[in-house]
Amino acid sequence: MSSSVCEKRILPSRHLFCLIAIAVFLLISSSLSLIEFRDNPSSPSSVFQFISLSNASAGSNSSRKGDKQGSRVLDIRRPEDRKNVVSEIDSQGSEPKKVEEESSSCDKGRALLRVYMYDLPLEFHFGLLGWRGTGNQIWPSVDEQSRIPSYPGGLNLQHSAEYWLTLDLLASSTASVIRPCSAIRVNDSREADVVFVPFFSSLSYNRHSKHQGKQSVSLDRLLQERLVGFLKGQREWRRSGGKNHLIVAHHPNSMLVAREKLGSAMFVLADFGRYPFEIANVEKDVIAPYKHMVRTIPAAGSAPFSERPILVYFQGAIYRKDGGAIRQELFYLLKDEKDVHFTFGSVQSHGISKAGKGMASSKFCLNIAGDTPSSNRLFDAIASHCVPVIISDEIEPPYEDVLDYSEFCIFVRASDAVSKGYLLNLLRGIKQGEWTKMWEKLKEIAGQFEYQYPSRPNDAVDMIWQTVYRKKMHTKLDLHRGSRYRRSQFQ
Repeated sequence: MSSSVCEKRILPSRHLFCLIAIAVFLLISSSLSLIEFRDNPSSPSSVFQFISLSNASAGSNSSRKGDKQGSRVLDIRRPEDRKNVVSEIDSQGSEPKKVEEESSSCDKGRALLRVYMYDLPLEFHFGLLGWRGTGNQIWPSVDEQSRIPSYPGGLNLQHSAEYWLTLDLLASSTASVIRPCSAIRVNDSREADVVFVPFFSSLSYNRHSKHQGKQSVSLDRLLQERLVGFLKGQREWRRSGGKNHLIVAHHPNSMLVAREKLGSAMFVLADFGRYPFEIANVEKDVIAPYKHMVRTIPAAGSAPFSERPILVYFQGAIYRKDGGAIRQELFYLLKDEKDVHFTFGSVQSHGISKAGKGMASSKFCLNIAGDTPSSNRLFDAIASHCVPVIISDEIEPPYEDVLDYSEFCIFVRASDAVSKGYLLNLLRGIKQGEWTKMWEKLKEIAGQFEYQYPSRPNDAVDMIWQTVYRKKMHTKLDLHRGSRYRRSQFQ
């Protein structure tokens, strides 16, 4: 009898103990989950940036299932920079989506890059666009887009990175313009991470590299020589030997006179095709995308595999020199194939519009080396969501430290491409599922190659600033190592 009573008293106690143990376990698990996924406001912002950049460089842009690589993966802004959500047309031209609004009051403590910009005379920048300020005005007002001097159209536009970066820095001082907080202009060069040189070098080359009238020297050459003299005389240049200066020379033929004298600076380039390694290289310089010429295809209106009847598309100059000689070889190999469009094309007779329609109707678009390793055609293909086939052994694509181009491009060695049957067999062997995966990726990343004003998170302008930020780390290391024994010079 007593034993039975004891059992009745003991069993409820055991059950109670089990319930308490389960409750404690669940409480601990919930707490750990909250710690793992919430933003940690006590973490230093510099640590956050370091982790974000390290993940990006290590290829962490492969996101969880269902996530896209847009601003979520490549967003290296500090947590406190993320503001309210607003509606915006996405860079692929699709329906409005929710994006993070940037504060119009970015300050130097929040920006990734603090940039000092020289107040060069307007003849070096907006004066080349025909703009003339009033009085001593150097810079145009950028608070209203309608008042901003426009950049010349046609092929000039493809090398206009200089224009968009300058506008973005001017906008960083304009409270009414909402833009990312990646770069902000500062008035004291001693506070700056980078010194920006606002010379529209590509436009200068395109418009003024030829002698006019009785000129013995072109205006482009005169501007370059004046720029060298100006920079060499600045304390900012002497302080770092020019290593923290950022110069845009996107057109391959721009800055031909000045580049060797200013080679210690960081260049923003289209490629390294016409530069010796000592002047420009992937370690210190930034590769920026061309501004694509064809119309951006909205993601929602992009034709899938079954609605693209053309297998391979190329339209452009066929007879080129240097590495571009391969275009002629490929033309004779492919011109008679029934599902291949390979023909000469130019900007005349609505050539850009026709090329845009052709790319949007094609599964693969050839990007073949021309006079230099890169061409605008790669970025036209991306804007058209036509899988790029890159046949250029020396090419260096933009942002390759954070973008895996093999996820949305096909690389073919030039020696393989000119082997009869190789290229078509390769492309015809890519099945619909594999192509669709690359097509989906193109739609995700296309916005990172869009130049626009005002700039938006992870568009071309913002991505260039982020790349400069990553390069700047190496520049600072070099500067600091070079100053190790500076004190001994004065002892």
